[in-house]
Amino acid sequence: MKKLLLHSCCGPCSTVCIERLKGEYDVTVFYHNPNIEPFEEYEKRKEEQKKVCEFFCVPFIDADYDNADWLKFVEGLENEKEGGARCEKCFAYRLRRTALFAKEKGFDIFGTTLSVSPHKNTMIINRVGDKISQENEIDFLPESFKKKDGYLRSINLAKELDLYRQNYCGCHFARREN
Repeated sequence: MKKLLLHSCCGPCSTVCIERLKGEYDVTVFYHNPNIEPFEEYEKRKEEQKKVCEFFCVPFIDADYDNADWLKFVEGLENEKEGGARCEKCFAYRLRRTALFAKEKGFDIFGTTLSVSPHKNTMIINRVGDKISQENEIDFLPESFKKKDGYLRSINLAKELDLYRQNYCGCHFARREN
C-alpha cells in the first residue's frame, strides 16, 4: 500500500476522507493550519482531529502553528472574499508544506481533505496540488471528496463521533464575513 500524507483542515472534514482512503492507502494525517485564528480555535480543532485519528486508527502529525508567517504570505489579500485569491494562496501555503514534509519523510503521495467542503473549489485545490506535486517531485492525490454525498457523510460521521464543528473556514478574514 502506498503511504499517503493527508493534509487535514479539521476533524469533521477528515472523517469521510479517511474512511474512503484507509483501505487503499496507508494514511497519516498531517494537521497544518496556521491560518486558523484565534489560537484557541486552532487548538480546539486539533483536539477534534486527534479524536478522528484515534477512531480510525491512523497516525496524527501536528505541524507547527506559525500564524505570523501565514499572515505575511497572504499579505495584500486581506479584503478578498472567501473563495478568492487569498484562499488559493492559503491552499498553496498548506499543501506546499505538506508535500515537502511528505517527500522528506518518505511518503509516496500527498493529498488534502479540503475538497470535501462545498465552500471550497475542488478544481482550484487540485490545480494547486498538481503544481506543487510537479515542483517537488512527489505525487498528489487529486480528489473531490464532496462527490457521492461526501459532505453529508462527513456531517453524519461528525455527529456520530460528537465532534465540534466550526462555522467558518479558519482565518479571521473569513470569520468576519460570517
